[in-house]
Amino acid sequence: MKQDYDVLIVGGGLAGNCLALALQNSALKIAIAEANTQEQLHHSPAGDRALALANGTVRMLDALGIWSHAKALATPIKTIHISDQGHFGKTRLSAEKEGVAALGYVITARDLETVVAQLVEQAGIEQICPARVIGIASDEQHAHVSLKLLDASLNISARLVVGADGGQSTVRRLLEIDQAVTEYQQAAIVTTIKTELAHNNVAYERFTSSGPLALLPFKQDYAVVWTRTAEDAEQLLMDSDDEFLESLQACFGYKLGRFSLTAPRRSFPLSLIRATSMYSERVVIIGNAVHQLHPVAGQGFNLGLRDVVQLAEMLLNEAQKGGDIGAQALLEQYAQQRQKDHDTVVNFTDSVVKLFSNQWLSLAVARNSGLALLDIIPGAKKQLARYAMGLNSRMPHIGSRRRV
Repeated sequence: MKQDYDVLIVGGGLAGNCLALALQNSALKIAIAEANTQEQLHHSPAGDRALALANGTVRMLDALGIWSHAKALATPIKTIHISDQGHFGKTRLSAEKEGVAALGYVITARDLETVVAQLVEQAGIEQICPARVIGIASDEQHAHVSLKLLDASLNISARLVVGADGGQSTVRRLLEIDQAVTEYQQAAIVTTIKTELAHNNVAYERFTSSGPLALLPFKQDYAVVWTRTAEDAEQLLMDSDDEFLESLQACFGYKLGRFSLTAPRRSFPLSLIRATSMYSERVVIIGNAVHQLHPVAGQGFNLGLRDVVQLAEMLLNEAQKGGDIGAQALLEQYAQQRQKDHDTVVNFTDSVVKLFSNQWLSLAVARNSGLALLDIIPGAKKQLARYAMGLNSRMPHIGSRRRV
């Protein structure tokens, strides 16, 4: 039977395009199917969100040949200041003390998406766009995918289909993979502010009774990610700019002087969502199609890129051996290897949300004592810094297979 591709990637966002770039120099024949036009993707409101790229993530982007094109658009984080509103506990992480140029970087999703999309186009990777997946069926050798184009239908086959189509993944739905959902009854308000004092590349994570407030240095301003109860968030969006800024200043204080808004306010609900499986017969799902996290530690994209690089490394190894890149045993091995990283990050973010949103006196004392101790115990702080930099996980070696 005719085989159209070795790998069909469903989803032309960050995860899907990064995977395509990771596989581009192999003998594998790959294509990307994306439901939206490039113009729709570029103008999506989700592109405004600030991504906190961990140091380890930057290393992977560099190995994929992406970072040299994106670095000029990103702002380095050289210090992270962590505190708990109304309590004494605080700790600071420093790039200088960790011997790195930056603990991480901040870039808008749109800027990074644009860079990656341009590299995909320059590489000549085949793109089927706009094309919606309307059916998937698999046999022993191929996955068969039905696509709906603007004015036609297309049926194609591949040895492996990768669902990188985001939180509302059509691939996951067609495979009937369930999700485990934890609702936090919170919403994140995102915007950008200018401060009277320069940010000096310092990021702030301030925990409050209603959720964390993150200020991330972004160009000359700060990107704000403010977690509140769903009811509070609704009110804050309805408030005037002055009323909103007054509330934000009351939460953060005047360490950076007065704030002024430089972007609209947006809000989105927060929950922890995990797929109950990462694969089916000749199909695997990655990134937000598998996991959606609370933004408290900025781990969502970082975790998703590790999915991408781990999968690419395994596919390249298998292809080099002449093996079957869509074999059930390989997909099962991939899922097992990713499970530990997923569990670690999910449990960490979920625990932080619950610990720092709880005002019981005993917990408040414990967490503030913990923050204070972190600031004076070098070993504990170093471990936290490695976690913040995304260096607690195994670093794949995919870069050695790429042309530089």
